[in-house]
Amino acid sequence: MLRAPVLTAVGVVLLGGASSGAASQEMIAQPVVQPLPAPEVQRLNRALVSLAKTPRDRDALIEAGKASLGVEDLEAAIGFFGRAAEVDPGHPAVAQGLGSVYLRAGRAGEALLQFDRALSGGVDERNVLSDRALSLDLVGEQVVAQAAYTRALGLDPANDEARRRLAISFAISGNRARFEETLRPLLDQRDTAAQRSRAFGLAILGDGDRATAIVEQIMPRDLATRLVPYLGYMPRLTRPQQAAAANLGIFPRAADVGREDPRLARFAAEERADSRLAPSGPPLNARPVPGAATSVPAAAGAPATPRVATVTPVNVTTATAAASGPPSVPAAPPPSAAPLRVADAFADLVTAPLPDARVSGDAVDISRITVKRELPTPPPATTKPKEPPKPVHPSRVWVQVATGKNVKAFGFDWRRISKDAGAPLAKLNPHTTPWGEANRLLAGPVDSRETAQALVRELKAKGVDSFLYVSPDGEEIQAVK
Repeated sequence: MLRAPVLTAVGVVLLGGASSGAASQEMIAQPVVQPLPAPEVQRLNRALVSLAKTPRDRDALIEAGKASLGVEDLEAAIGFFGRAAEVDPGHPAVAQGLGSVYLRAGRAGEALLQFDRALSGGVDERNVLSDRALSLDLVGEQVVAQAAYTRALGLDPANDEARRRLAISFAISGNRARFEETLRPLLDQRDTAAQRSRAFGLAILGDGDRATAIVEQIMPRDLATRLVPYLGYMPRLTRPQQAAAANLGIFPRAADVGREDPRLARFAAEERADSRLAPSGPPLNARPVPGAATSVPAAAGAPATPRVATVTPVNVTTATAAASGPPSVPAAPPPSAAPLRVADAFADLVTAPLPDARVSGDAVDISRITVKRELPTPPPATTKPKEPPKPVHPSRVWVQVATGKNVKAFGFDWRRISKDAGAPLAKLNPHTTPWGEANRLLAGPVDSRETAQALVRELKAKGVDSFLYVSPDGEEIQAVK
């Protein structure tokens, strides 16, 4: 069973203070308190507790999927939403959840299908439009995407995420004036995420020197060194690749830079056909949104960039769904370099002179990410790209049996869980790896996904809740001592 991390523990130390002729003991109560896990981890733990009581509770499965998205665990999320789809294939919240997983994995075509299902099922447009618009950006349909962002801002002017994404979309279209105008309100508020969007937008527009100067002044040197080569490649990416890099932190492999992905053309063509049937312009009696576009003309002199391209997805576990339910997520091939996610690592950026270099303690730590430094010019077309070195920590298959904040307690947890499980865990060893604010307790490694799924079923029959976990290339898995 997946057990919630221990929140607090109180230990009582008994000290023998007996003297000759007297049998007395002094009891000293000493609290030993562990810090509370992050809110999203607590949210997931509550959902897991509910699932332990009612494993096929649709709402609990959806809640667990949303909480898994909150801690960036796409594999767990697709598993929970997939099980929810088995229970209720037509529920719109399941489609919305699956769309969110596909989107974060860079699988825009599948995400569009799921978001359309969710909207058809009655999901509030305000909860879907911004993500659906980003999916459109990821298939190269910037004009339709910008109209969708504008619609989202019309329904919710406080949707800062939609505004940042709209600005990036304008940058991809080559419309610098609209890019700057859309970001202006957020930059005036010193919004960190908007500052990140500005740096990427400048790189997309070809202002690499400005973008590089921003990164080098604001970010720690090691992080800036890793990111600057990618900024230099932004103008060479196709539009979908630019959208994936700027919004999701997903960069294509070196061999795929600037290459089209014909699989996305079908979705782009369908969206263009649908857009001709949809009403255009702002809704009647709609108030103008400051900083947002009310019309989306084509940018004069915009570069003729290919409209579709390969977007390298992260590794997502395939979920079993009902035949009439949403499609499953196929496992992606390991990329040659781990996706670089900078999140909110940028500090204050304003339109005036650049601020002094100050690094906040809240900067996102991506020191674990190993990226291949690109050459300033591509090799000749006749030169065969070198194969990337094999990762020190290759991708492997595991079975997750618990989570916890305190790694030192995993030894005790493993003995208890393996005793309850019996033979299924007898030949496996405990391992651990960080997971958000907590840590995973893993059994394995296991030979294959099929073997792991069979083990999950055996453990379930014995009352031990677990699920398959595939560690990505480069993730260090440590043995529990």
